Amino acid sequence: MKYALLIYDTPDAWSDRDDAEAAEVMSRYAAVGSDPMTVGGEQLELPHTATTVRIKDGAELITDGPFVESKEYLGGFYLIAAPDLDAAMAVARRLPAASEGGAIEIRPLVERAP
Repeated sequence: MKYALLIYDTPDAWSDRDDAEAAEVMSRYAAVGSDPMTVGGEQLELPHTATTVRIKDGAELITDGPFVESKEYLGGFYLIAAPDLDAAMAVARRLPAASEGGAIEIRPLVERAP
């Protein structure tokens, strides 16, 4: 089964780190990226770089910035192929955001027949 590990960080998650601390945290993310269960993933730019598109009653509204203000933001994701939810949770626990004020949302991908 494939799972998306959605990494939610807090706005100040990186502001208080010196270069050595940031490098150590990034090495932990890189270790998950090299795990054989990891199929893919990417880091996202900060929320203020987002563009939101809405279409209602045929009218288009384009907004700079995220859809909603929140105390956490989606900072990146990994796609993993794990045998079950327990294995996916074991990978999620290794991601720094899980233990440093953020959260990891684990969401199964929809499986489609070829």
